Amino acid sequence: MTSATIKIFLVHGDPKRLRTAELSNWTGKAVAGPRSEFDSIVSREEAEGSGIYFLSGSDPDSGRPAIYIGEAECIRDRLKAHLQKDFWNNVAFFVSKDENLARSHIRYLEGKLIDQAREAGRAHLVNNQASGARLPESDRADLETYLEKVNQLLPVLGIELLVPTTIKPEAGREIEILTCEIKGVKAKGHLSPNGFLVLAGSQAVLTERPSTQRYPRALDMRQKLKAEGSLLVESEFLLFARDVEFSSPSAAAAVIHGGNANGLTAWKDSQGQTLGQLEVI
Repeated sequence: MTSATIKIFLVHGDPKRLRTAELSNWTGKAVAGPRSEFDSIVSREEAEGSGIYFLSGSDPDSGRPAIYIGEAECIRDRLKAHLQKDFWNNVAFFVSKDENLARSHIRYLEGKLIDQAREAGRAHLVNNQASGARLPESDRADLETYLEKVNQLLPVLGIELLVPTTIKPEAGREIEILTCEIKGVKAKGHLSPNGFLVLAGSQAVLTERPSTQRYPRALDMRQKLKAEGSLLVESEFLLFARDVEFSSPSAAAAVIHGGNANGLTAWKDSQGQTLGQLEVI
């Protein structure tokens, strides 16, 4: 992504309440806030326009993060129709200040964003199909720029559910792969913006340590990953079926070890240096 200057306006001075966001040299604008301020959000002039919107919260059945991505010719009317859904507690929507988003444009954006959320796999996607739209090449090029700006602003507004778990290295810089080995199993991963990413194909010990009965965090994480199909039971080990991002290197190592672990010593580079040693260098 290109560098950008973000302007955020806190309508009530509180970063958790109603706020707007804009980027330099961009005709788009975002409005976001908690469900508790729904009336203030939909009463804004921007809500009269067409655009795309995001409803985020938790899936009531699984407890996983959940997101709904939609499009509307009138944001206000469509958001009011979603009051019957109780999973969401935050809303964000994007419009164009020059009112240049046609119905075909917002349908195209919706389709691309739903695909992105599905690929990221960070949340339960409440609506997993989009209408989509066919557009001329020139329109698609303009909207790809719009999408880039949306993706720059979403995490700033507290919605990280579309951020890909696999990050692309900066030009001239490689991602350093680290390994975690214990009892004949081996896992690979690397630091990520949100913590630590364990790569698909990595292994974890088959059984948990007795200490998990007293400190169940590792056990809970392993059971959750098994339930969602991210961690498969093999004959002699557990297998990561996909890339999985953890909040820290220690959380990742705990799942692999089957109990509490220090990620700064458990993860090592190809030369045998621990993550803790590497961060000091």
